[in-house]
Amino acid sequence: MMHAAGYPPSASWLWMSLSLYALAGACWLPVLWLQWRMRDMAVQAAQASRGATDTGGLAPRYWLYERIWVALGFPAFGGLLVVYWLMVSKPA
Repeated sequence: MMHAAGYPPSASWLWMSLSLYALAGACWLPVLWLQWRMRDMAVQAAQASRGATDTGGLAPRYWLYERIWVALGFPAFGGLLVVYWLMVSKPA
């Protein structure tokens, strides 16, 4: 598609876009694992609270995972916003 559109393979905006896509992917993979673990912990907490008068809430590890999840989300989302801008504006 790059050749069909007439852009050279050495275009810096193209390589920056690809690099930011790689960054987003590198952040996304651990986020998937974190989400699966957080889902499992939430299910366990919900099952443990059924019929109990003191629910106890979610484990502290859940909240650690949530902070890591958010921390990984900022560079991934920000990177994709920059990719969008690069693909639209195609700066020299």
